[in-house]
Parts: sequence; structure tokens; C-alpha cells
Amino acid sequence: MSNNRTSDNQTSDSQISNSQISNSSTQAKRILTGIKPTGTLHLGNYVGAIRPAIQSIQNSDDEAFFFLADYHGIIGCYDPAVIHESTKAIAATWIACGLDPERVTFYRQSDVPEISELAWILNCSCAKGLMNRAHAYKAAVDINMEKEDVDPDQGINMGLFGYPVLMAADILMFNATHVPVGRDQIQHIEMARDIAGTFNHRYKPLFTLPSAVVDDNIPLLTGLDGRKMSKSYGNTIPLFGESNPQVSAEKQMHKAIMKIVTNSQLPEEPKDPDDSAIFEIYKAFATPQEISDMRAQFAAGIGWGDAKQALFDKIDAEIAPFRERYQELMANPKELEAILQMGAEKARRHSRKQLDKTRRAIGIRPLAKLK
Repeated sequence: MSNNRTSDNQTSDSQISNSQISNSSTQAKRILTGIKPTGTLHLGNYVGAIRPAIQSIQNSDDEAFFFLADYHGIIGCYDPAVIHESTKAIAATWIACGLDPERVTFYRQSDVPEISELAWILNCSCAKGLMNRAHAYKAAVDINMEKEDVDPDQGINMGLFGYPVLMAADILMFNATHVPVGRDQIQHIEMARDIAGTFNHRYKPLFTLPSAVVDDNIPLLTGLDGRKMSKSYGNTIPLFGESNPQVSAEKQMHKAIMKIVTNSQLPEEPKDPDDSAIFEIYKAFATPQEISDMRAQFAAGIGWGDAKQALFDKIDAEIAPFRERYQELMANPKELEAILQMGAEKARRHSRKQLDKTRRAIGIRPLAKLK
């Protein structure tokens, strides 16, 4: 659920107050995290989102909502099979990696219809100008403006334009207090606050103004080609492998790691670990002592093949225990569906009440009580 950042109308980091971004807090929280199902998850997703999210709630009393944002997924993906299979794979990934559906509320966005209705209600009090300033929309317009004789809005659907309103509905429906995001998503939380504030002022104070939670300590992994690890670049290391019965997930991960681009330095030549994607990824999985030892090996001239093998061994030691559970869930979609339906029912206990309050606030309520 990310978008591109542009400079115009963008809130600078120095302008963001502590009430808008929270890095830590001792108060009780209601945390909400959305995962867009448009492909299989990779190592960058695990390090940047899955692992820290699960760790953050393991020893906490905070309420937590995790959802599969399938309605967000169809904004730019028109292949039904991709949406369906990705939803299945991502749900299985989160559960296999340790997300406890009994501890959190884990649901599929489309199974909570109250969210879509709330999005429409919020659309009706949201200023169009606010949406004009959304980074993803502006970036798409800018691309069109670079072409000759092309309408600025060519290829832009209303899903992309109104994306921030649906995201606001996701958050405000459950009165989430804290929303973990990357810095490129801060604007969306600001918009959710703006939308909530407008509604609260115009009708009734029903919505909590959420805070963005930004953890700058979470590493952004480099991909196989030296760029940021991203599905759009095709440079990822698969977490559990692509669907391929001929090649095991373990072998797929090993093969990907062996493709990491390196320089032409020979074995025994000292190497700079701080200029190596191998070392960068290794740090995300190793202990401080292991990192120190690997740094020494780089200085001593470890061969690239040996460095890659050490990286694979370190990653595999953490990921391998999750693979069996992932494969079980992928082979048993009924179990996954039961988990999601349980989560949807938990979510709807909140959403039904919140939507009823919202509808009544705007004047949509029974004309009289009937006996």
C-alpha cells in the first residue's frame, strides 16, 4: 500500500509533530496494519513488515488489527487469479511466520462490507482538492504530462484517485490509534486525520485521529541488482518461493541469493562490507557478534561465493521453521478461510457498531420504531 513521494504539498519531516508520528508510547494502543495482496511476499517484506509487526505485539497488551487489503489490490491489478492466489499466499505467510489469529483480529477487507460503506460516507465530506494532492495520483499525472497530446488523467482510475479515502475508512472504522507505515505513507495518515477531523466537526466526534508509527531502525533491503528490493524491479529474494512443484522453496531462495550482483574482486582481496548488498542483508538476520565476525571476514577477503553461502545459511536458519506450516496452509485453503472468517466476525463486532453510529450521525436512521 505504498505510493511515490513528490515534493509539492508534501509535509516535511521537520513539520511532523509527535502527535502525528509515534515512534514509541507507553499508552494503550489500537494498532492497524494492512497488507495488499498483489503478489508473493519476499525477504524485504519479511524484514520490513512481517517480522517487526509480529514481534511488536508478542509481549504487548495493545489491540491489533491485521487485514488483507484486497479492495486496494484491484486498483492496479486486473487479473482475478493473481488477487485470489496472492490473498491465499499472503494469509498463509503471516500465519506461518507466527501471527496468532486468536491474539489479533486478522481479516480480509472485503469480508467487512461496513468499510466500503464508510468509505462512501467519507467521500461525501472529503474535499476533492485533498485528493488532488495525493502523491500517487500526482505522480501518475506527472508521467502523463511528460507525454505529448495525452490527457493528464489518462489511465488513472477512480480507485487510485480515491485510494486515500478507502485507506481512511480502513483506519477510522476501528478507531485505530497507531498505524505502522513507511515514510512514503505518512501523507495517507495525514489525510485520514484530515478526513476524520472534517467529519467530527461537521457531524459528531466519532473518529479517533490516528498517528503514524515510523520505525527508522527497520532496514530497507537491497535487491539482487543493487536497487531497492521490490517486486516491480523483479529483484527480490522469495520468502517461500514461487509456486513451482519442480523446485523446492529452499532451492529457489538459494538460487536467488547466488544471483546477487557483486564486483569483480577476487578471493583474498579485502572487501568493503558497507558497499555490499550481501553484508547489508546479512545484518538483518545476524546477531551483533555474527555481524562483527562477518565484517572481519570481508576484511580478510572472503570470496563472494562463500559470502553468499553464509548469507543463505543465516537466512535459512530463521525461515526454514516456517516453511512446513506455510505449505500446510497452502494445501488446506479451508483452514485459511476459517481463520479469515473468524477474523471477519471479530472485526464486524466493531464495524457494525461504528457504522451504525456514523449513519445515525449523518441522518440515515429509522423514521420511527416499529412494534
